[in-house]
Amino acid sequence: MKRFLKAALLFTMALMLLSACSASVKEEQNGAKDAVSEGLKSGIKKANEQNEDIEYYLPFGYEVKEEEPNNIILKNGSKTYILFYNQHENPDSKVVYNATIKQSEFNYNETFEENGSFAFLLVKNTDDNMHELTVGVGGVKMTTQVKTKNLSAEAAAMIEMVRSVKMK
Repeated sequence: MKRFLKAALLFTMALMLLSACSASVKEEQNGAKDAVSEGLKSGIKKANEQNEDIEYYLPFGYEVKEEEPNNIILKNGSKTYILFYNQHENPDSKVVYNATIKQSEFNYNETFEENGSFAFLLVKNTDDNMHELTVGVGGVKMTTQVKTKNLSAEAAAMIEMVRSVKMK
């Protein structure tokens, strides 16, 4: 019986320590907000990919899986991203944002106006540890599924790519 109690106590302590180390959803959402804000203030990456409508930047490790009108499906390892663009909208447009928030309810919704651009960050909780993350600027948005602990890092990479989109 004493062994069982010791094992239960050790398990409980380990669980508490592990949960204390992981970032909370609120902390990661705030980190994602900061990442998008900083990404809007930094320089725009030079395009290294293009299709008939747009030019855009893809970081190392990302690849184009499929292209459809106004959508590019990207992969980075096991993660899938959807890059949507409306070539008729400018960086200060709110059309894509308004259409996106009408489609679904989001747990976190933050907008930014910086350097003549309208940007947004949307997070929808899909599971205990998974979220749908959408980052957009004007007529361009990118969406993926991400774990809580990766919200801010993914938002930073996504704003970099979204900001780089240039209409032809």
